[in-house]
Amino acid sequence: MDLGLRGRRALITGGSRGIGFAVAEALAAEGAAVGLVARDAAGLAAAAVRLEPRGVTVATAAADVTDTPALRRAVAQIATALGGLDLLVANAGGTAGRGNLASAGDDEFTATFALNAGHAAELLRAGLPHLRASGGGSAVIISSITGMRPAPRTAYAAAKAAEIHLAATAAQELAPDGVRVNAVSPGSIMFPGGGWDTFRKENPEDFAAFLAGQFPFGRLGTLPEVADVVAFLLSERASWITGANIAVDGGQGYPSARRFA
Repeated sequence: MDLGLRGRRALITGGSRGIGFAVAEALAAEGAAVGLVARDAAGLAAAAVRLEPRGVTVATAAADVTDTPALRRAVAQIATALGGLDLLVANAGGTAGRGNLASAGDDEFTATFALNAGHAAELLRAGLPHLRASGGGSAVIISSITGMRPAPRTAYAAAKAAEIHLAATAAQELAPDGVRVNAVSPGSIMFPGGGWDTFRKENPEDFAAFLAGQFPFGRLGTLPEVADVVAFLLSERASWITGANIAVDGGQGYPSARRFA
């Protein structure tokens, strides 16, 4: 299926590795120009080299997405390099500190919200003038099934739930501008060097029990299985989908191998 993304211009936060880079690869394979934003300039440079064989324009900008002025500068830099923006992917996220109410340090909840829902909102705000200038566009916020089914860590779960509602609400607000906004909520995704790869190596028995009890297909998800859904939602093939939250979890049950004490 031709998704009609050739010539489109996309910006992806957290785009140098993991789900963010997989989305960049999927979009580049469809002929879209891609702009990657992440903190690590060296990682961005390596990601750009990996995308070169796709033959599309690739731009990078190093920025901490929780620093709103820096994020706005990165958006402007990418938009200039690509000649505008049509697509936004708010992928950067994570947990500041331990993340549970009983164990969190001061301001760690605030920092977790800033990294997840806060940065997604600021990306939409910074990107909106560029989407308007291109006649509309599409945005995807990468949330998590932890935002749908509570599990440790509490701060992360609440922040991811906020992202899902942000997508639904922003979709209503931005529809008059011709902008669609959706959320994608991955389940547990396995890739080399990722969190679950590390957990499997450090906690083999706990991982085996998690795998046996929560995954109908007997495995975790893969990066392309998430990226392909994101690419579809960004495309005009999904023109009548907005305000949705799409779980990409293989029917996973409990979202985490961890349990509250």
